Amino acid sequence: MRHVHIHRETRETSIDVSLDLDSSNGGEISTGIAFFDHMLTSMARHGQFGLSCRAEGDLDVDVHHTVEDTGIVLGQAFREAIGEGKGITRFAHALIPMDESLATVALDCGGRGYLVFRGAFSHPRVGGIEREIFEHFFYSLCIKAGITAHLAMEGKNDHHKCEALFKAFGIALGLATRIGKDTHKVPSTKGIL
Repeated sequence: MRHVHIHRETRETSIDVSLDLDSSNGGEISTGIAFFDHMLTSMARHGQFGLSCRAEGDLDVDVHHTVEDTGIVLGQAFREAIGEGKGITRFAHALIPMDESLATVALDCGGRGYLVFRGAFSHPRVGGIEREIFEHFFYSLCIKAGITAHLAMEGKNDHHKCEALFKAFGIALGLATRIGKDTHKVPSTKGIL
């Protein structure tokens, strides 16, 4: 169950995601948005999970629907891959520098979706993408995945801040979904996530 494939189709987008929590074999990531592809590739590579993502969206309108729906489908994939959560580490954090920038991510894969996002980009666009879309991507992913995440970034260069954030998120998510010592126990006092 830790390897899933999800397809979601709407009038605005068609998203196809394959996720493997136990393999770091990278797949093809193609959303039609080069900078977003770079961020997703960094997230998966540093998180050490296998990810393939093909997205087609109404990019003639703007990138919003494609980025948002990719977050939704990624969230669904993580939720399904985590399943009951037996054996996962559940909590993890990462503190990642990139030159003058620093990103911090702390998260809980406990079934409750929530996002706290601190930090701001200096320019209206980062990699050709409207800056507010990045927070919305993480929100969509976390709500659908049932992940509580606290994300923070600081620095001068928007590219560095954004890339450090995606890397930190990937690393923390990879660590939180790894199987720990108690492989048959759900990491919760409730007995379920």
